[in-house]
Amino acid sequence: MTNLLTRHITLFNEGVRTGDFGPMTAWFTDDAELVFENIPVGPFQGRDAIAAAYASQPPDDEIVLLEGREEDALIVASYAWNSAPDQHAGEMVITPDGDRIARLVVVYAGRYEDARRFEQQDRPAQRPSGQGVGEWGGWRRSF
Repeated sequence: MTNLLTRHITLFNEGVRTGDFGPMTAWFTDDAELVFENIPVGPFQGRDAIAAAYASQPPDDEIVLLEGREEDALIVASYAWNSAPDQHAGEMVITPDGDRIARLVVVYAGRYEDARRFEQQDRPAQRPSGQGVGEWGGWRRSF
């Protein structure tokens, strides 16, 4: 757990600093899914769609890990934005596939219990790969 979570956060933060999220998105599986809760963004299906979203509207702040834990077969991490490192900003829920990320749910201003609701519902129809990229800008810290 620790290596996957630490690597993801390290590469996310490097991407914020450099503008290159390629090293981070390379660790998603080919058919990975990126889902956001509590903001109207995505979902993004497939590594190419995820990479396009990060390239088109990159995040503008680094994240700080507040707590990480394993729950069932998932990795759950509470995070804060670097600009407000003591303020809980949300949680990331990672479904690992070996040393890669098969699914990432980002819960803004909420906790994993809220994301669990999403897991129990039928998933919404997925957009074709690359669709929804224009909506990505709303996910930044300032949203």
